[in-house]
Amino acid sequence: MATVHEPTVVGVAHFNAAEDAAALRGAMKGFGTDEDAIIEILTSRSNAQRQAISQAFTHEYGRDIIEDLKSELGGHFEDVIVALMLPPAEYLCKELHHCMEGMGTDEKVLVEILCTRTKKEISEIVEAYERLYNRPLAEHMCSETSGDFRRLLTLIVTGARDEEAGVDQARAAEAAQQLYDAGEAKWGTDEEIFNKILAHESFAQLRAIFEEYKNIAGRTIEQAIKAEISGELSEALSAIVECVENAAAWFAKRLRSSMQGGGTEDKALIRIIVNRSEIDLAAIKREYESLYDKTLQSDVAGETSGDYRKALIALLGPA
Repeated sequence: MATVHEPTVVGVAHFNAAEDAAALRGAMKGFGTDEDAIIEILTSRSNAQRQAISQAFTHEYGRDIIEDLKSELGGHFEDVIVALMLPPAEYLCKELHHCMEGMGTDEKVLVEILCTRTKKEISEIVEAYERLYNRPLAEHMCSETSGDFRRLLTLIVTGARDEEAGVDQARAAEAAQQLYDAGEAKWGTDEEIFNKILAHESFAQLRAIFEEYKNIAGRTIEQAIKAEISGELSEALSAIVECVENAAAWFAKRLRSSMQGGGTEDKALIRIIVNRSEIDLAAIKREYESLYDKTLQSDVAGETSGDYRKALIALLGPA
């Protein structure tokens, strides 16, 4: 995947879990809560450091830090802080579970979480999901989706993708030809071929396939997908293509759409900022500015308020 490692949160060098646990306990004890102290500590520690704080907190005070934080905080600010305290795979599992529970399924969330991850990240999510919910993710997802979209997600979730290995140029040309024959070269589209190739090949191999596709078709694979395929499947395949080419730009666009239109999609805003803060959030910020000619910080500040805003801005790092 064309993911550049450019985090905005890297943790602190002289870390002491017990000290941080004591400071957080102090921020929540007594009359009123010191939200600034909570923000300052938790947005500057890495997830591994936050897990150590959580253990120290239980060890020292016999209490669950997430439960304590929830009882002191509220609204979207609470959502950000709880998201920071969960191990990344568990947090994404909760988001997947939430988007499939109840009436209707939020396909955008399925695409955002499942179509943009490496094989290793997917296997961590799959393992955590079964542990948390006592049912396989693939099974839950199959009951909530249908058709070619379901088939694509099932391939991804069952670990069909090759590990990142060397690129085989001859195979890339062959796969590009198959994609061309399955789409633009015929009447109607053979979605199965698109699913098979885009869910199986490693990201490095896909990059080579997309290059070859341009040579054969004279237009990008993305243009072909948009012209040949519609609905959720089109969104899912496009997400894979864009993340192979430039994951940071894809997430920048997703953040933008979460803040556009009537009301903010706060769950998406929180999920991407928290989840990408230790991966490539600095690169996402850069892409955002080059795409929209404004900083991500200024748009987030305009759409949020209070401690919620403070926490997100802290995670975004300096403008």
